[in-house]
Amino acid sequence: MTPVIALVGRPNVGKSTLFNRLTRSRDALVADFPGLTRDRKYGNGMLGDKVYTVIDTGGISGDEEGIDAAMAEQSLAAIDEADIVLFMVDARAGLIAADQAIANHLRVNQKKTWLVVNKTDGLEEHSAMGDFWSLGLGDPWPIAAAHGRNVSTLIDVVLEPFPERDASIPADTGSKGIRIGVIGRPNVGKSTLVNRLLGEDRVVVFDEAGTTRDAIEIPFERRGKPYVLIDTAGIRRRKNVREIAEKFSIIKTLDAIKESHVVIMVLDGSSGLVEQDLHLLDYVLTTGRALVLAVNKWDGLETEAKDKMRTEVKRRLGFADYAELHFISALHGTAVGDLYPSIDRAFDAANAHWSTNRLTTLLQDAVSQNPPPMVHGRRIKLRMAHQGGSNPPIIVVHGNQTESLPEAYRRYLTNTFRKVLKVRGTPIRFEFRSGSNPFDDMAGASDKEKAKSASLTAPKRRAKAVANALVAAI
Repeated sequence: MTPVIALVGRPNVGKSTLFNRLTRSRDALVADFPGLTRDRKYGNGMLGDKVYTVIDTGGISGDEEGIDAAMAEQSLAAIDEADIVLFMVDARAGLIAADQAIANHLRVNQKKTWLVVNKTDGLEEHSAMGDFWSLGLGDPWPIAAAHGRNVSTLIDVVLEPFPERDASIPADTGSKGIRIGVIGRPNVGKSTLVNRLLGEDRVVVFDEAGTTRDAIEIPFERRGKPYVLIDTAGIRRRKNVREIAEKFSIIKTLDAIKESHVVIMVLDGSSGLVEQDLHLLDYVLTTGRALVLAVNKWDGLETEAKDKMRTEVKRRLGFADYAELHFISALHGTAVGDLYPSIDRAFDAANAHWSTNRLTTLLQDAVSQNPPPMVHGRRIKLRMAHQGGSNPPIIVVHGNQTESLPEAYRRYLTNTFRKVLKVRGTPIRFEFRSGSNPFDDMAGASDKEKAKSASLTAPKRRAKAVANALVAAI
């Protein structure tokens, strides 16, 4: 069993800093102001032969209202889920009423709790810990999470009752399964959709733009198949981004897109398409991620508004016509289940493999039906095709004068290959290469190697010439 460690405490005591230290990552956003962390964030770590899972939580102050109340619910859920609780307090701020309220809750829950006094660097430890003995949670542990002081010692003691990992069982990296990134503008319903896909209130949902500030990875299984859902922060126009923390949130969202296998682009049916949607989609196409489009808030629209949205999507998103389109209601669950088959199809298409023989035959059929144009009195010739990569699929086409191939003919090849290979949900990229015959075994050989090959094959050529002469004489 892998122990689960929850990091709890009031805002700005250093929970995310300790999370990054324990997972040896920079997954959690860290800034010098309270309330940055809002959702539960999971990470895996290893110390010696022992592995563990860490949960970073939002701060609890005891007087939460609005979105802070939703954050506190996530933190309390993490306490219930954990085997061990690291209750963090701030040595520099001292003991306050919020610390006492959290300590009372932990005593009532009877969780195995370790009192961790953070930010003790530069302070006399015994004086810094003096106030916290009154919490009645055992001996305080002084650490400096930012510098890593005493952190390994603390985790060694915390994990002592748990067995070592069986060396024959590989450590869980937490990244198994299809990685699904949920992206879109702020307040389009991304977190609501994530909760609906999971079937539980896993991330904070609030009627306020910018609720999600970090990219939250959530591994889960559906019908025995593993997935990893990634809830991301909404991306606003650059001129509206002022806070440093929001800039880092956007960077995390863009990184999440790159690391996803399939991206669900959530559009707001009530407000229609805007330029920011197109910019975000352009980034998805640039990275080559498989794509599923979901128009949210569909059930609240009148018939006229629905027709207008359909027309707008068809007109302005023609460049992403390979993506499957769904009209959903994340709040009520309408058509949300239909997203999973599209996700699976997009993932399978993005990682499909085809033989060189099949691709070359398909290329020759396409060329015979619609030959490439003449350039400078010579016809462009496309000889063979093979697969050069996947996710997205890359088709490499060899021929001559391929650099002069018109864009319209490239689109023709893309559409033909997509139709025949039945590729949906992912872009197909073509690379055209001109030069030596790819069938020639000596195409990449040096002059010395070519001369040696010629000397070895000379007797065969002479024998063939003699045979031809004999045939002619007969």
